[in-house]
Amino acid sequence: MTSDTATEVTDDMFDIMKSASRKDDVFGIDPSVNELEHHVAKLFGHEASLFCASGSMTNQLGLRTLLTQPPHSVLCDSRSHIYLYECGGLAYHSQAGLTPTLPKNELYLTAEDVQANIVTDDLCGALTKVIALENTLNGTVMPLDELQRIHTFARKQNIKLHLDGARIWNASQATGVALADYGQLFDTISVCVSKGVGAPIGSLVIGSSEIIRKARHLRKLMGGGWRQAGLLAKVAHHCIDTVVPTMPETHRLTKKLATKLEALGMRTLLPVDTNMVFLETAPLSIVELADALHEHNIVISRDEGSVTRLVLHHQIDAKAVDDFIRVASKLVQAKVDAKFSLPPSSKEAVDISKAYPTASVKL
Repeated sequence: MTSDTATEVTDDMFDIMKSASRKDDVFGIDPSVNELEHHVAKLFGHEASLFCASGSMTNQLGLRTLLTQPPHSVLCDSRSHIYLYECGGLAYHSQAGLTPTLPKNELYLTAEDVQANIVTDDLCGALTKVIALENTLNGTVMPLDELQRIHTFARKQNIKLHLDGARIWNASQATGVALADYGQLFDTISVCVSKGVGAPIGSLVIGSSEIIRKARHLRKLMGGGWRQAGLLAKVAHHCIDTVVPTMPETHRLTKKLATKLEALGMRTLLPVDTNMVFLETAPLSIVELADALHEHNIVISRDEGSVTRLVLHHQIDAKAVDDFIRVASKLVQAKVDAKFSLPPSSKEAVDISKAYPTASVKL
């Protein structure tokens, strides 16, 4: 449960790869890649898309096509992937500054947050040319009406919009909002197929035909042109069609896990909207929980302290969730017994939530 990138390729997927075309994608002539790109563009209501190796690449390509003449800057959530986990790519590739902004509601950016933080100083500032949003962010869904409000504001200011939609599939499945309804609000969109979608490799950047023409050129510049990529595209197409519809069940199991862990006195730090649980694990440490879970072939991040992230995907089933709950329950009960000096055979019940009231922890 470390990440939804941890899905494993199945034998069926290998069989699907064998049926893929084997042409050259650098020259845009591979049918399997072209079919995937057309399919994804259509899903999001755009003209074209480009299949690439990673979400970092598709984010950087999307943003680079929108950023034409420095000095310029991008406004984003201060917890976003493009700010924290892409190696300063915007500065490197686009000569762009970043305006990382923490939402006042601590969940998602609002139009008011955006309006208060865009750079408008055309003498000493790098003007905001792009607003980059992320949905989902830490597993939480950004409401459609707030996206629409930001879109309306950005258009009035002549500011472009980019979406890091690595997990937009989860947002769509959790809310029932069509992918095209999200897509119409953005000039460029990055979507991942190697996270919860379950494909082995890849992400796509989506936009107009002209934007994707530029992105294809920049992909080659960055060394991202790949040749016989059809086998990867074929299995990605398959996973979009077959794994994405299973996400509601993954979300259900995630909420079940969160609810049961809260009943043990632990605390969720963010809303559990989709497939992630941000958890304060006290009275347990993460290390002791991770070690006990490992004996049942369940892997979580083995961090110091008591705050961690749990992520579910389509290959984590109900049994794994039940095993997790059972292991955590035994560990917490042992803590309770030790605290109150109860012998293991005692039938006296102690309210765990009262024995270990949750502390106030900010993420």
